[in-house]
Amino acid sequence: MPGIRNNGALALGGIVLAALLTVIGHAGVSDLDPVSLTVSDYAVSDSGEVIHVAMLLLAAASAVLVPTLGRLDRLRSDRPAGAPAPLGRGGRAAQWLLGVWAGGLLVSGLVPTNPPGTDMGTAAYVHRYASVIAFVALPIAGWLVAARLPAGDRAGRWLRALTVTSLLLAVAMAWSAYPGDRAYYGLIERALILAEVGLLTVVAAYSSSWSISWRAASVTEPERLG
Repeated sequence: MPGIRNNGALALGGIVLAALLTVIGHAGVSDLDPVSLTVSDYAVSDSGEVIHVAMLLLAAASAVLVPTLGRLDRLRSDRPAGAPAPLGRGGRAAQWLLGVWAGGLLVSGLVPTNPPGTDMGTAAYVHRYASVIAFVALPIAGWLVAARLPAGDRAGRWLRALTVTSLLLAVAMAWSAYPGDRAYYGLIERALILAEVGLLTVVAAYSSSWSISWRAASVTEPERLG
């Protein structure tokens, strides 16, 4: 379906541009340590405003994919001919969680954290917990999306692998934030962001591929779906 392909391509473009802006935002900062400080710490530096723009752009790219998940679910090729095509609980939950991820990014982009070395205010706490909620929501959404794809599909395998990687990195980040005395906190966060953006990219790329133009209630060539 052209609508799904267009949404996927639009999301891919937004993801690539957001990644480019994030790199530019980091390149403009020379007095911060990326191993210990977060991307949000860079965003509140003198040259880091472009990172907030990247967050908002990624939120928009994610929001574009929310309705796409429903249409992908309705086009599953393993449904018997003539069978109804309900979205199902898993599909609705994936859409909702992807929306939570997009909303968390939006709040994080609009509400900056505190500069490094200063006390956290209300805005900083809002930023922190919006980010935490987003980081948890996306991998769960990815796992649910994988469950809706045809059995043996490569995209599903990638989504499961990136989900597990994201959750393990989230646990590592929680350890670093508390008992770990923030050891490698910034490095772990960047690895987590990379895994989750990779997960989002798989969903967008799958949506923009020719394979999602399956006709509802029909079976396409299975060897071309792997």
